[in-house]
Amino acid sequence: MKKLFMLLALLVSISCSTSKKEVKTYQVGQITTSKGELLFWLSDKTPLHKASFIKLANANYWDSLTFNRVIKNFVIQGGCPDRPEGFSDSPYLLKPEFTESLKHIYGAVGAGRDDNPEKLSAECQFYIVNNKNGIPRLDGDYTIFGQVFKGLDVLDAIASVETDSLDVPLTNLTLDVTIISLTEKELKEYGYPLELP
Repeated sequence: MKKLFMLLALLVSISCSTSKKEVKTYQVGQITTSKGELLFWLSDKTPLHKASFIKLANANYWDSLTFNRVIKNFVIQGGCPDRPEGFSDSPYLLKPEFTESLKHIYGAVGAGRDDNPEKLSAECQFYIVNNKNGIPRLDGDYTIFGQVFKGLDVLDAIASVETDSLDVPLTNLTLDVTIISLTEKELKEYGYPLELP
């Protein structure tokens, strides 16, 4: 009887330890707009930009802002608006993190900047490439830190809205930017096409 009790206790212990095994999750950017949802991978190859985006998203920074510049077959841009004086007095400037493997391909997420010679990114501003052929002339000049893997149809819908002569949408496209956690299985179900790191 004592051996049977010990065997049952061992089996319960084993089943409890295996059921508590944690499933690894990955932080993903989520932008919800009136046109639908975009999900994008945040690259570990650009740790400053990734951490900055997560910090501002968790602080609800963008949730009162809009996609304020929309150019079909080029980019949709959101966050703090462009200013004539640039971003020189902004507390939100990041050193560039250029990497050969992150290019301005369709759906790439990058950090906006002014014409500063150090190519510092404006932490408060991001854009998404809306050109199916990519925009290779921007590689090495602007930091790419993410890649849309769900919602490319939403990207195209936003890029197709009517704009004024300054590329500002005639109807406000408000942002709801959050960070969600997805498992590898969930990422694949959403169509994430790349190998996980």
